[in-house]
Amino acid sequence: MAIRTQESFSGFIASDPQLSQTSKGDPRFYARVGKEHFRREDDGSFTQTETTYHHLVMFGRSAEHAHARFAKGDNFIAEGYTREVNYERGGQAVESEEFVAKKIGHDAARTRYEVDRTPRRAAEREAPGFEPPARPAQAPQSTAIGL
Repeated sequence: MAIRTQESFSGFIASDPQLSQTSKGDPRFYARVGKEHFRREDDGSFTQTETTYHHLVMFGRSAEHAHARFAKGDNFIAEGYTREVNYERGGQAVESEEFVAKKIGHDAARTRYEVDRTPRRAAEREAPGFEPPARPAQAPQSTAIGL
């Protein structure tokens, strides 16, 4: 079976994250995000080039969780997809693109943090273990081989 993959985006939160609602009333997370770029030099060193800025959005419960956990300056890694968007700014039509994150987390290579592994719901971990069905005891069968 093939491994299903999606686009990823890593960068930093460049604006204060906002939590709003879609026209249907669903939660929507928005942040302006930055992506640092580097050029590898002939001697093996790296030179930082221009940082680019983009739009990142999330929807639903994931949006609420992201808003509660992310702040301006945080480094992140997100999984999702890029889509084109059209909107109006100052009376002008603007064509742009945004990254729609389905999952997002802090970049472990750039962030110090502690992991809380307690279950979100105690019931998730309290399921009984598997026990095989009881079998009636059987008398051992002997096989005789005659010569």
